[in-house]
Amino acid sequence: MSAGDTEPTLPLPDWEHAEAPRRRRWPWLVALGVVIVLLVVAWFAADAIARQLVVSVVRDQVQRQLGLPADQQIDVEIPGAVIPQLIGGTLGEITIASDDVEVGGLAGDVTVTAQGVPIRGGSMSGATATVTLDEEQLRGLLSTIEGFPSGTVEIEPPGVSMTTDLQLFGVSIPVGASLTPTAVDGDIVLTPTSLRLGGAEVDADALRDQFGAVADSVLRDWTVCIAQYLPAGATLADVAVEGDTLVARFDIDGNITTDAALRAEGSCD
Repeated sequence: MSAGDTEPTLPLPDWEHAEAPRRRRWPWLVALGVVIVLLVVAWFAADAIARQLVVSVVRDQVQRQLGLPADQQIDVEIPGAVIPQLIGGTLGEITIASDDVEVGGLAGDVTVTAQGVPIRGGSMSGATATVTLDEEQLRGLLSTIEGFPSGTVEIEPPGVSMTTDLQLFGVSIPVGASLTPTAVDGDIVLTPTSLRLGGAEVDADALRDQFGAVADSVLRDWTVCIAQYLPAGATLADVAVEGDTLVARFDIDGNITTDAALRAEGSCD
C-alpha cells in the first residue's frame, strides 16, 4: 500500500436507525391500551345496564304475583356478569329477598334462591326458600290452631315456650311447656320436651297423675299446616329456632315455572 493510500474505514453502526422502530411502537401500544380500557369500561357499563333491567323486571313480577304494595322493598341479587347469562338464555342463580312479606295469614321475611332460571321459558334447575318469623309473626301463625294459647308463646332457643291453664277442682293452675319444632310431612310439628308446674320442672307422668286426662291438652303434639299459604310446588324441608326467630326452609320444584298446578295454592285437606 502506497503512502498516499488510506486504509478504508468500516461504517459506524447506525445506532439512531436501530432505535427508530422502538420509538414508533410506543404510540401503538398506548393506543391499544386506551382501546382495551375503553372496551372494559363499555363492557361493565353495558352489564350494569343489563343487570338493572333484569332486576327491574324481576321486582315487577314478584310484586304482581304476590300482590305486594308498591313501596315493598325487594332485593334482587344475580351473581356474575349478566350479559353472558342473557346470551346463554339462563340465569345461573338469582336470589330474591324481602322483609315482612304477607301471603294469606302467613307473614315473615322471605328469601328465595333459584338456580338455572330460563329466560325464554322452561323449568328451573331447582330452588329453595327461607321464611323467617319473629315472635309476633309466630304468634300470628299459631293463632290459627284451635285451642292453642298463641298469645303466651315466646321464642326460647332451642325451641319455643307456651303457658296454659289446667283446671283442678275448679282452680286454674298455669302449666308451662317448652316445644321443639320439627318438619313432618310438610307441616310444622311442635312437640313438648319439658314441662313446668309452679315454677318447677315435672315430667309427663307426674302431670298426668295430677291432672288426669286434662293434662293431654299440654302433652300433645301441635301440628301447624302451612301448605295453605304456599304454592303446591313448595315443600317444608326443615324448621328450627335460630336466635330470636323461627326459620323454615323449603324445597321448590323446578317445574313450578312451567306447571300451573305447582303454582296453585296448596291445601291442608
